[in-house]
Amino acid sequence: MNVWSKLLTALRGGANEVGEAVVDGQALRILDQEIRDADLELRKSKEALAEIMAKQKLASDRLSKSTAKVSEYEQYALKALDAGNEALAKEIAEKIANLETEQASDHEQAEGFAASVAQLRKAVTQAEGHIKRLKQQVDTVKATESVQKAQMAVAQRYGGSQAKLHTAVESLERIKLKQAERAAKMEASAELAATSAPDDALDAKLRAAGIVADNASADSVLARLKVRAKPEA
Repeated sequence: MNVWSKLLTALRGGANEVGEAVVDGQALRILDQEIRDADLELRKSKEALAEIMAKQKLASDRLSKSTAKVSEYEQYALKALDAGNEALAKEIAEKIANLETEQASDHEQAEGFAASVAQLRKAVTQAEGHIKRLKQQVDTVKATESVQKAQMAVAQRYGGSQAKLHTAVESLERIKLKQAERAAKMEASAELAATSAPDDALDAKLRAAGIVADNASADSVLARLKVRAKPEA
């Protein structure tokens, strides 16, 4: 095999792979269309079955009528013979022979239509069962396809979100650290404020307990003025 033959073979192989990939990618769509085509053919088969059943009924009706006619003219022939009118009996016998010919034809047609109806009924029933099972399998395949696509999407998103999740956790930890630092600063500021003027706080407690006089009160000012207002002895 020369180079060109090998190249053509490789191209054919590549085209075959591409074709198979396209078919696989459109498998469900192709199968849905095939099922619709099968349903259409099944409807046509049912219509044909209905037509054959109608023809069978007509043939059966003709057979019943021709059978009844044969019986009717046989009675006429018997009566003619009883009356001694053999010529009339012979004429009636000719009529009966024609009726029996029609009767045989009607019987053959009725049996033929009955056989066709039986065969077509069986084929329609088998086709219905096959299409029903195929639809069930397609529904299962579609459900499985949907579940697998959802699983793939979740897996892809989970794999891509791991890095994002890690970054979000780091940001959360930084926020918590800043909040802890801010709370510590606030506590330190409160402690500094409480210890900045301990003497003032102590004096206030002494005045409140009455141990140290409050010079800024109205009573202390009035007492001081009274002392100044007294004449010196």
